[in-house]
Amino acid sequence: MITSVALLAIFLYSCGGSKSTAAAVETVKKVELTPALAEGKGLYENNCAKCHKLYDPADYTAEKWTGILKWMQPKAKITDEQRTSIYNYLVMNK
Repeated sequence: MITSVALLAIFLYSCGGSKSTAAAVETVKKVELTPALAEGKGLYENNCAKCHKLYDPADYTAEKWTGILKWMQPKAKITDEQRTSIYNYLVMNK
């Protein structure tokens, strides 16, 4: 009898856990990388990560990214076109 109750409790516990796990799964926004966005991603990863961690694009608004990129451009030694490419990648992947 005790064994049956223990098995039933284990069964119910294991069934209940799967529901909460399924509810905790996040949906990830998928943005198809065009060649231009892929270029911006590559520039962001290869230039910005040389000096600091890469920030999640959603950490800042499009307006904030504009200021950040203008401030960092001379330090990263990137062109205006490269800055624009990085900006486009960041704002499209929020």
